[in-house]
Amino acid sequence: MSLSFPTMAAIRFGYGFRPGEAPPSSKDDLIGQLRMGAAATPDFPLGGPDMRHQAILSLQEQLQQIRQDAKTVTDDTTQREMRKGVQRQAQQQFQHDVNLRLMQAVLSPYGFYERLSTFWTDHFSTSANKSLPMRLIVPLYEAEAIRPFISGRFGDLLRNATAHPAMLIYLDQADSLGPDSAGGMKRNKGLNENLGRELLELHTLGAGSGYSQADVTAAAMVLTGLTIDRKEMDIAFRPNISEPGAHEVLGVSYGGRRRSRDDYLDMLDDLAVHPKTAAHISRKLAVHFIADQPDEGVVSDMAEAWKKTDGDLTAVYTAMLDHPAAWRDEGAKARQPFDYIVAGLRALNAGPVNGVVGSFLAANQQGTDEGDMAANTPGMAGSPVPTDPAGEAREKRLKAFRTARALGQGALRRMGQPTWLPPSPAGFEEGFSAWITGSQLAERLAWARRAAAQFGRDEDPREFLKSTLADAARDETIRVVSQAPNKISGLTLVLASPEFNRR
Repeated sequence: MSLSFPTMAAIRFGYGFRPGEAPPSSKDDLIGQLRMGAAATPDFPLGGPDMRHQAILSLQEQLQQIRQDAKTVTDDTTQREMRKGVQRQAQQQFQHDVNLRLMQAVLSPYGFYERLSTFWTDHFSTSANKSLPMRLIVPLYEAEAIRPFISGRFGDLLRNATAHPAMLIYLDQADSLGPDSAGGMKRNKGLNENLGRELLELHTLGAGSGYSQADVTAAAMVLTGLTIDRKEMDIAFRPNISEPGAHEVLGVSYGGRRRSRDDYLDMLDDLAVHPKTAAHISRKLAVHFIADQPDEGVVSDMAEAWKKTDGDLTAVYTAMLDHPAAWRDEGAKARQPFDYIVAGLRALNAGPVNGVVGSFLAANQQGTDEGDMAANTPGMAGSPVPTDPAGEAREKRLKAFRTARALGQGALRRMGQPTWLPPSPAGFEEGFSAWITGSQLAERLAWARRAAAQFGRDEDPREFLKSTLADAARDETIRVVSQAPNKISGLTLVLASPEFNRR
């Protein structure tokens, strides 16, 4: 390892350095973050899980009322305005959540846990664009189905991610009926294979692992009956839409004369400990954290730990950290846009102390004509502020809003990685070439200038370089930064340097 342990641990396995926060000094420190991260309540969804469940039900009731009114109300304009109001409300809540998700990563001292949360949420991808209720459901999905399970058995994580309303809606499982089930024949609807296919191809075994189309169809058959209770917006199992009989997946038979929830749970448990699953996900973790073409030894050790422990994820992470390949060849991975922005805000000490949250709080609480500030500000929501409808205070809020949008979700959209909006069930691309391109680097340079100008006016670029990159800073970067014509240029050069864009 050419870099010191704390530098490699902070950059490769976390979100970089933050002033006043001690970096991990040992592998035990990194593994210890899993317990502490899981014990901490995430800042999203806005208001907490219980309030979010209520908000989802309220949204469903409003949509149902609009549909009912459409049968009797002849004024199309009124109907459109009602629906626009509901859509605006859901969008604002979603934007609060994506901003809170960004600040969660910036402010948390548990960088390894946060990185793993991002990894697993992407592995089990869902998109808030699927439907209006998904704007409220997807943030809840990460908070209650992903984060609590990322240090335990993969089987538990797989169960919770698969059988969550977000996944069932996203992959159309709620519309999948057994063709020969009583409900399927009555409604003249049939099988949807989306969840069965992605379960095998993406979530467990991996593409090219030897399963067949017959296995996909059989897995989809086993999953029939798993659906959504639209009234409660929760999962349900309904035997009357479950395909009767036994179905063979990878040579194992599930089901029988009477179908039950245990059929799909048994299938998920078997897939979770399958050797192909261990190899596929071990490699994917190594690719995410270490290199696009990881050392085969580290993948093998991780898969072996998986097999020995029946998929205990902490044991798999420990095997990764224990392998020498995890601590060499620094800079082999590109920081994805979310990683880059989080690392940049952390380096600039973004948070309640220096006002990234505080100065944006007013903008985060009050609407504007410009797309509604509350829907676009990466501040922490929830604290009341005085109402000040016009004048200088309003201009300040507008300025804060525009700056926040430029440094937060607006930047992520321009860089191609908007929060909870992956392009497909496969999630965001992982490879170096996807993120280190001419257009990407231009966007990052523009972001670095804005961030440095907003939050770095009191920073000495040379000291900032030391605190941000430590011994990862190359001699050439040290020289260039030391010769910068002014503070803002110096800070920009640090944030735009090759070292800062890689890990």
